[in-house]
Amino acid sequence: MNSEFFDALNILEREKGLGADELLEKIKVAIALAVKKDNGGCEAIFVDIDPESQKFNVTLTKTVVEEINDAANEIIIGDALRISKKAAVGEPIEIKLDTTRIGRIAAVAAKHVIKQGIREAERNKVYEQYQSKMHELVTGIVQKIEPTGNLILDIDGNEVELWRSELLPDDRFKEGSHVKVYVMDVVSNDRRCIMKVSRTNKNFVKRLLELEIPEISDGEIEIRAIAREPGLRSKVAVWSNNEDIEPVGACIGSRGLRLNSIINELGGEKLDVIKYSEDPAEFISNALAPAKVVGVQITDEEQRTARVKVPDHMLSLAIGKKGIGVKLAAKITRYKIDIRPESGYFGELSED
Repeated sequence: MNSEFFDALNILEREKGLGADELLEKIKVAIALAVKKDNGGCEAIFVDIDPESQKFNVTLTKTVVEEINDAANEIIIGDALRISKKAAVGEPIEIKLDTTRIGRIAAVAAKHVIKQGIREAERNKVYEQYQSKMHELVTGIVQKIEPTGNLILDIDGNEVELWRSELLPDDRFKEGSHVKVYVMDVVSNDRRCIMKVSRTNKNFVKRLLELEIPEISDGEIEIRAIAREPGLRSKVAVWSNNEDIEPVGACIGSRGLRLNSIINELGGEKLDVIKYSEDPAEFISNALAPAKVVGVQITDEEQRTARVKVPDHMLSLAIGKKGIGVKLAAKITRYKIDIRPESGYFGELSED
């Protein structure tokens, strides 16, 4: 333990954010374990490192005996008396080790702890960066496209994997492309820190709306619910906190211009903005837009079931291609919807 060692600790504290005191404690433990192994498993080992004097001491404590049964933890009286004239059978004695002899052990232990500390510090730094982006929209640059279809993105200098399952069906990117993603989660383990990102998560649509529509980002319009079938259609229920602002019209904008950039980002995925209502019947009616609804009957409030009638010529519009329209209406309202044409019974579709 020389001045260079302590200088290195100070540099690590400044540049890597590693606490020198914490590192020293870990180094003490590592040295103690190494010395224990080198001394047959002695249980009582004390390591002292003094940054002020830049020195360290290692002592073993053994019990003085007349006959040794446990060489790791006992010392015969004759040897003990050569260490201390006060040694007595049955009493403990401290044995100071020659630090030059265990210098190599200490150096290896310290090197291992410092390397581990650097890895932890770097991982923690990445974790903090990732955490600051949790549940946010971020932009990455495609560094690599894997044979599986997964993308390797560069996000603020960090490598992040975008799984093929989290891409939209029509997403086509090349190396160097800029890709917007939603940060779903951040996970840290012993090896690395992982950012889980997605373009299929419903909150991806929410963040795009907040980005493009000022009234949403400033809180005048509130997104109350979202239902999504990625790549096909999304329904977004909005509510105005300002009586002078009509929420649906404000979101759509003149000739739908406000939604155009969002739809382009979604690869043509259809986007229905509907007005939220505390009245279930009204909310269900709104959720089936653009189809017109003749009437809504809440058949069971506890089981959340409803019967809806639509004009015959609007039945296919209400149901949507492959049932996607009524399926999303059921998801966003959380009601099972029994949809019927005016002329007769058709069938039942639910949020499931």
